[in-house]
Amino acid sequence: MEFKGSILIKLVLLLQYLSVFCVSQDFDFFYFVQQWPGSYCDTKQSCCYPTTGKPDADFGIHGLWPNYNDGSYPSNCDSNNPFQQSQISDLISNLQSNWPTLACPSSNGIQFWTHEWDKHGTCSESVLKQHDYFAAALNLKQNANLLQALTSAGIQPDGGSYSLSSIKGAIKDAIGYTPFIECNVDSSGNSQLYQVYLCVDTSGSSFLECPVFPNGKCGSNIEFPSF
Repeated sequence: MEFKGSILIKLVLLLQYLSVFCVSQDFDFFYFVQQWPGSYCDTKQSCCYPTTGKPDADFGIHGLWPNYNDGSYPSNCDSNNPFQQSQISDLISNLQSNWPTLACPSSNGIQFWTHEWDKHGTCSESVLKQHDYFAAALNLKQNANLLQALTSAGIQPDGGSYSLSSIKGAIKDAIGYTPFIECNVDSSGNSQLYQVYLCVDTSGSSFLECPVFPNGKCGSNIEFPSF
């Protein structure tokens, strides 16, 4: 019986080790994704402003997404750790300004943040708890300051057309790392600047060169619509 008991104890310890190992081996880097509200709204689908009002004419956070170096990504990693608004109560007004929802029907953003935490945030909880996760994204947005990077290079959200290379160059010059630019199509079928991806280390604090870029391609010249 003592022999069987020792085997059982070893099995329990092995399972505990494996569970810790699986949690710690989460991902290789983050995509930090910001979107231009003018491009979100200027489509056939249109948009709805949050219940708090029209957001500022600035890039808004879409998400902080754990990824693997091969281009795949984990998702919905821990259903036992759901979004809890009480954990980020001190960040709500900041999130409403910098991580607004434009989906219809109008809402206060809670559903959007819940989705982002459940799908992406739970896959990074070994290094970023819920409050840390949202705070990290807010800090990254401030550090990137995409709109300033573009406007300083003469790239204005005025409905004009700009070369894709100049947009990438302006962001790289300001931040130091190459972005991935995602386009969508406006209501007239023209390609426009939609989302900017930057890569971030697993601590969620420092930008780095992307190990891999998402799929997708913009034209050589794209619109930067007003909002």
